[in-house]
Amino acid sequence: MGKVEKISVSLPKEMVETVNQAVESGDYATASEVVREALRKWESDRAYDRAIKTYGLERLRSLVREGMESGPARDADEVFAEVKARLEHKWGRGNAGGKAVTSRRKGS
Repeated sequence: MGKVEKISVSLPKEMVETVNQAVESGDYATASEVVREALRKWESDRAYDRAIKTYGLERLRSLVREGMESGPARDADEVFAEVKARLEHKWGRGNAGGKAVTSRRKGS
């Protein structure tokens, strides 16, 4: 989370009661945790709203549907290792590690 700074915030009585109830119920250890969680949710909501404004709700739904239908998620390192192995098989060992591969055609 980084360095923590202390600020003072004024809240309506009802909100203070809500914060206190969250702590008293054991859902949160401190009032600060309640406020941090609320701010994280607020940031997430703002990011969602920006995405909708940028892409449109139907486009986002389409992208989510496409992702869900594409199958289970895979680890990126696993995918890169698989691609590297395929390239090494196709081009020979050592060439998948970033070395340039040139081909020579007749008449060039």
